[in-house]
Amino acid sequence: MTDTTSAWPTARQQELVAKVATLGPVFAERAVHVDRTASFPTENFADLREIGFLALCIPEDQGGLGADFATYALVAEEIGRHCGSTALTFNMHTATMLLTGPIADALEFTDEERVLHETRRNAMYKGVVEQGHIHAQPFSEGISTGATTGIATTATPTEGGFLINGRKIFASLAGAANRHNVICVVPGDPTVRFLSVDAEAEGLTIEGDWDPLGMRGTVSMNLLFKDVFVPAEHELLPPGGFDKAAEHFPYFYMTLSFAYVGLMRGILDFTEAYLRGDVGPSARREVAAKQAGWATMQIQYEQARSLLHTVIREADIDPDLEQLRRAWISVLTSMDNAPEVASLAIRVCGGRSLLKTFPLERMYRDARCGATMLPWGVEVLLGRLARYGLFDEDQTKYHAGA
Repeated sequence: MTDTTSAWPTARQQELVAKVATLGPVFAERAVHVDRTASFPTENFADLREIGFLALCIPEDQGGLGADFATYALVAEEIGRHCGSTALTFNMHTATMLLTGPIADALEFTDEERVLHETRRNAMYKGVVEQGHIHAQPFSEGISTGATTGIATTATPTEGGFLINGRKIFASLAGAANRHNVICVVPGDPTVRFLSVDAEAEGLTIEGDWDPLGMRGTVSMNLLFKDVFVPAEHELLPPGGFDKAAEHFPYFYMTLSFAYVGLMRGILDFTEAYLRGDVGPSARREVAAKQAGWATMQIQYEQARSLLHTVIREADIDPDLEQLRRAWISVLTSMDNAPEVASLAIRVCGGRSLLKTFPLERMYRDARCGATMLPWGVEVLLGRLARYGLFDEDQTKYHAGA
C-alpha cells in the first residue's frame, strides 16, 4: 500500500503537509477556546474542508486528494503539532476513508461484493466532497479491549436495512459529525458489520457530560441507539470486511498515535522558543540543567518519530510478526514519550510556563490521554510484548492484531 523505494517523504507528501501547515498558527490560536470550552473545533474543520482535506484519503477520481496511509500519518502529525483535539477528531473522520478505501482495496472480496462496495463508498465519498460531510467512528463499548470483541450493539435485519440497538462510549465528534460509523453484530452472527448512521436518525441520542482532563475538543460523549433504522446501502463494508481489515491490516489501529507524535513536536516548538526568550519572560538557554532537559526531550521525540516513520513506510497488507511487534512498540513509544516530553518541558521551562497564557499547560494535559486509548492501549500492548516470543501459543493470536 506504500511505496518504500521512492524518496522519503515524497514531493507529494511534502506538498500536502506544507498545505495543512499553513493552517497551523490559526489552529493553535483557536485551541485555547476549544480547550477551555471543551467544544468541537468547528472552524478548523471548515478550514480543512476549504483546502480539500476532508477528502484527503479519497481517490482523486472521486474528487479527493488520493493520499495513502503513510501520507495521512504525516499530515496528522502536522495537525497534532498545533491542536491535538483537531488531530484526533480528524483521525476519526479520515479513518473511515482509509478503511473503506485503500485498506478495503487490499482485502479479498467476491466480485459481487466488490461492485456493491464501490457503489456504496462512492456515494459516501460524494457526501464528503460535495457536501462536506464529517464522519465519526464510535467503536468503544467498554466491554472488551479487543478490536473485534465485546460488541453488544446489534443490527437486526429489517425490510430495507437494519435496526440498530446499543450504546457507544467515548464517541468522538458527538454532536458534530454528520455520520456515525459504528461496528455492530447481527444477532446470532459474530461477524462484525460496519454501518453508517445518520446523525439525525430517529432513535439516536447523545448523553452525558463532557469535561475531561485533556483532548477536550474531541467531545467524546455517549451515543444511544434505540431501533435506529440504517438503510442497507449504508453498510460501508461487505459483511466480514471489518474482521478482514483487523486481521490483515492491523496498522489501522495505530492511527491515533500520529496525533501524539505531532503533539510532541509542538511541545518542542514551545520549549525552544521559551528557552531562547522568543516567548516568556526571558531567555534561559544558558542554564546547563535546562540544556540537558532540552537534549533529552529531543531524543525522546526522535525515538518516537523515527520508529513511527519506519513502521508507516513498511505498512502493508498481512505484516509478519516482527513488523506487527514493531508497530506495537511504535504506538507504545509515542503514547509513553508524549507525556514524558511534556513533563520535561514543564521542568525545563519552569513554573511560569504552566500559566494558561501559554499552550504548554494544555499540551501537558493532552499528552496524558494517549496511553488509555484502545484497542492498542499501552497496557494492552505491554501485555502482548511481555509474552511475545516466550509463549508460542500467543503468536497466532497476536498476529491478527486484535
